[in-house]
Amino acid sequence: MKRNMIAAVALAAVIGAGATTAIAHGGATGVVKERMEAMEALGDAMKELTAMMRGQQDYSPDRVRTLAGTIDSHSGAAMTKLFPKDSLDHPSEALPAIWSDWDRFSALSAQLSTYAQALAAAADNHRPAGSAPGGMMGQGTMQGQGMMHGQGMMGGGMMGGGQGPTAEMLAQMPPDGVFFHLADTCSACHQSFRKKQN
Repeated sequence: MKRNMIAAVALAAVIGAGATTAIAHGGATGVVKERMEAMEALGDAMKELTAMMRGQQDYSPDRVRTLAGTIDSHSGAAMTKLFPKDSLDHPSEALPAIWSDWDRFSALSAQLSTYAQALAAAADNHRPAGSAPGGMMGQGTMQGQGMMHGQGMMGGGMMGGGQGPTAEMLAQMPPDGVFFHLADTCSACHQSFRKKQN
């Protein structure tokens, strides 16, 4: 399970790094440019959160709330409205699967908003030993609060077809646990709906 958690965080960092390398968005215009800018903001926020959760940057509850707010403001309906049907103009990285599986894409967008709000609510919660520099997350976070009802992120969450923990459960978790659900949602969406990066 720990390996899955580490993979999710690593992927979140890659998402963040990849988003910021789209210099001038390759001449994108209109809604494609708008959504590329939104994805860049999401990627930057995820990159900074990843650094905090990995102990590479000092943990700040206030900064976590700010970054979570950024993610929330670009998810849910704010995200789906940037994907009108068949808006695949170059240099869009969107796959046609977005529109053939719109219900899942919409659900992931809504889930991202839920998890971002939960991360903001959980920002001041206790972080177990192992969350700080030198460790990704404590075993207690992963096995107890972070893995509600035995549903691992890569198995029983959105990727596996489950609904994941409720907003109330999330608000009681350590922020690291909520972040991993957030990262899992990002990775699920990118794996299904974004062109593979070379």
